[in-house]
Amino acid sequence: MMNAMDVPSKRSTLERRLDKLILLLFSILFLLCLTGAIGSGVFLNRKYWYLGLVSDVEQQYNPSNRFVVAILAFFTFVTLYSSIIPISLYVSIEMIKFIQSTQFINNDLNMYHRESNTCASARTSNLNEELGQIEYIFSDKTGTLTRNLMEFFKCSIGGVMYGTGITEIQRAAARRTGAPLGENKSSDDAIHEKGFNFDDRRLMRGGWRSEPNPETCKEFFRCLAICHTVLPEGEESPEKIVYQAASPDEAALVAAAKNFGFFFYRRSPTTIRVRESHVEKLGRIQEVEYEILNVLEFNSTRKRQSVICRYPNGRLVLYCKGADTVIYERMAERGNTVKDISREHLEKFGADGLRTLCLAYRDLDMNLYEAWNEKFIQAKSALRDREKKLDEVAELIEKDLILVGCTAIEDKLQEGVPTCIETLARAGLKIWVLTGDKLETAINIAYACSLISNDMKQFIISSDTKAIREVEDRGDPVETAEVIESWVREQLLASLIQAEDSERTRTGLELALVIDGRCLMHALDPDLRGTLLNLCLRCKAVVCCRVSPLQKAQVTSLIKDGAKKITLSIGDGANDVSMIQAAHVGVGISGQEGMQAVMASDFAIAQFRFLTDLLLVHGRWSYIRIAKVVSYFFYKNLSFTLTQFWFNCYTGFSGQRYYDDWFQSLYNVLFTALPVIVVGIFDKDVSARRSKQYPQLYMAGIKNSFFNWRVLAIWFISAIYQSLIFFYFPVSAGKSAQNSSGRLLGLWDMATVAFTCVVITVNLRLLMACSYLTVWHHVSVVSSIIAWFIFVLLYSGIRTALDRQENLYLVIFILLGTWYFWFSVLLVPIVSLLGDFLYQGLRRWFSPYDYEIIQEHDKYHHTSMPPDSDSNIEMMSMLENQPILSTEEQRRLAMAQLPRERSKHTGFSFDSPGFESFFAMQEGVASPHRSWDIARRASMQPRRKLSEGSSHSSRRSIF
Repeated sequence: MMNAMDVPSKRSTLERRLDKLILLLFSILFLLCLTGAIGSGVFLNRKYWYLGLVSDVEQQYNPSNRFVVAILAFFTFVTLYSSIIPISLYVSIEMIKFIQSTQFINNDLNMYHRESNTCASARTSNLNEELGQIEYIFSDKTGTLTRNLMEFFKCSIGGVMYGTGITEIQRAAARRTGAPLGENKSSDDAIHEKGFNFDDRRLMRGGWRSEPNPETCKEFFRCLAICHTVLPEGEESPEKIVYQAASPDEAALVAAAKNFGFFFYRRSPTTIRVRESHVEKLGRIQEVEYEILNVLEFNSTRKRQSVICRYPNGRLVLYCKGADTVIYERMAERGNTVKDISREHLEKFGADGLRTLCLAYRDLDMNLYEAWNEKFIQAKSALRDREKKLDEVAELIEKDLILVGCTAIEDKLQEGVPTCIETLARAGLKIWVLTGDKLETAINIAYACSLISNDMKQFIISSDTKAIREVEDRGDPVETAEVIESWVREQLLASLIQAEDSERTRTGLELALVIDGRCLMHALDPDLRGTLLNLCLRCKAVVCCRVSPLQKAQVTSLIKDGAKKITLSIGDGANDVSMIQAAHVGVGISGQEGMQAVMASDFAIAQFRFLTDLLLVHGRWSYIRIAKVVSYFFYKNLSFTLTQFWFNCYTGFSGQRYYDDWFQSLYNVLFTALPVIVVGIFDKDVSARRSKQYPQLYMAGIKNSFFNWRVLAIWFISAIYQSLIFFYFPVSAGKSAQNSSGRLLGLWDMATVAFTCVVITVNLRLLMACSYLTVWHHVSVVSSIIAWFIFVLLYSGIRTALDRQENLYLVIFILLGTWYFWFSVLLVPIVSLLGDFLYQGLRRWFSPYDYEIIQEHDKYHHTSMPPDSDSNIEMMSMLENQPILSTEEQRRLAMAQLPRERSKHTGFSFDSPGFESFFAMQEGVASPHRSWDIARRASMQPRRKLSEGSSHSSRRSIF
């Protein structure tokens, strides 16, 4: 509920540009009608005696009142030229998008996650093409980049660090610095189970009793066992009990308490029962029942959780766990002797990529508690602003805390994340990580994800400086805010100057920005917002740490609204909902934190690595297809309408229709509808494998290379040229053409010839625009042309049978017996398409698109790679050493539904999302092959003779 907001109505960028195109078509329609109206008013004159413009002629043709003639002619032309507006375009686009979503995205086995039995899910069909134009990706970390499978790994108790394990982040950092770590051998006391992966003899199997601070250890373990909202299920034994927790963090902490000898096994609304190992004598078990008086729940603002409990001996204790920033602010001035050394341990845990949490307690006086509890009950009973009042009351008692230690939880990176990020980066996408982690953790996870490298220049803006800490210790929040703001301003300006110098000198040095939440809060102020935006746009990677859900949405809006870039946000939890809704495209991951992100998203996937297929394959294909469909609709309607315009210019702007009404009505619905839908569904420039092998192809979508005003202008010129051919050739032939009876062909004869040429030409022109022809392309085009002939034969016959005076009386039957008709049907399409053929040939030869170079290479250079299949099940099975799936198994996998929530307790997480990572090679993921530089044109390469013969010796190749 804290992340609830009005669900935004999202439309793709291409669809918004389509609105502008429709406005342009309306403008063209207005100009055509205005030109016709003026021409009609000017042309009418009584000197044309054959028009019969006598004195009693109706006002529509009265030369004495030319203004009225022009006005009435204007509306006549509106009805005549209205076909220029592609009303059927939106219907066709929606049909295409729906099929793309349901049949291709949802059923792509390359995005199927076998472990969770989850397929990709397109929750909307409005944004398919938007996936092909994404420039910025904003990603959460826990459950998105990581697996969200938390394991208790290390801890610090009373100023002593425990845990001997080595994280993958440590190994990655060691490799980066050239100092590899030795192997870490587990001891016999090590325990590795779900939620717990800890090894240290000093604490395991009761060893903590021999430590210098056993009482502190006991408080630490009791805080873990009591301060939570976990529900135990199953048998009350350590081996068989199952913990149902609101988040993996809580389950890991309670599992740690169990393995340390403080086994939580039962709870009621007011009590918690813990089976504790006796302190004085090893092996004795003591079952203790703690009375839970109050639970101060966690939220993203508080960043902490507290429980007030009563011991059996009457002791009142407040146990609190939360982010180090909020715990340190509420510590007592005395009694926290381990404050500084614990801070060092926290920094060490963060640098190792671990998720940190501070534990503290406070002994309460009964009178103090009773006075506070009255205020708590009043706040809890409030009808208005209940959450706010509860937070205010909690502040009154969550103070003067005694720090007992901190925990460090490990969360590993998802499979294939580094490779995916590297691929997306080569595709021209800029990836930002927005996380609640500590600064050191965020930097290390960025290194492990290949988001940041040693070759980058890093700008680090952090509020964790000595000067700011000194101001904080004085306890003046106003002074602290002023100092932080001044510091942020100074750092932003200095970083921007360095970034501009690097850009101006063209050193080629890539930039990265790391900023924490407190600095980001001031950087997002209106006076610094522009500076932050300019700096971010010059950086290849940005990492925002210690950020709240609201700040995630603000950063997304900064690029979306400030830079006008197309953005995508991806996350898996409730705290990512606002970020997902703020972006142009929201992607939810069905992970361990429930389905809140999925329910608020536009697309849902099971793993971060599936973004490669979603964007580079389906997104790019959808963008190219929709761009072709819209451009083609613009072309075919304009060429058809202009033919009528030229005819009216020829007839003195009389308003006479050139085509029969039924011809005009069925032009978009029947004779040209099916081929364009087939293209929108099946057309693709290169295969899915090639799309991922050459991610640079995606840059065409970022630059909007296939749907810009230059491309539309070429289609516009083609439409004008072809409309002149459609009009001039049949009319010129009609001046001397004769039927079998020796009579000249009339208006409807020439109109039928012209319409036949239009239908054939525009359908063949669509085939020229296709990059990938299937049997469906040929069937749809041939069917549309045949449909025209069948219709005109039936229509002419029916009209003849009903009324011999109709315009189309035996027209088609007469035309079929003349050589003029067949010669025109052959000549007009050839002449009309000659200009497009020459333009496409010359452009492909001298200035080809990147995908055309790959097409040439695939055609003339045979490689040893296996034949491509977009969702090649056999290939996938061989790669995974799995047997080939049967047809029924394939269908089951393809139609698998998203899993439901595994637990009703979801959506709870603490301040620092999980963090832990490893390089791709760490998990056996092969490093990506170096892609060919497809941006380099063939003219920059020496020409080679192909083995097929000298006929192809002048072809260009990028290889």
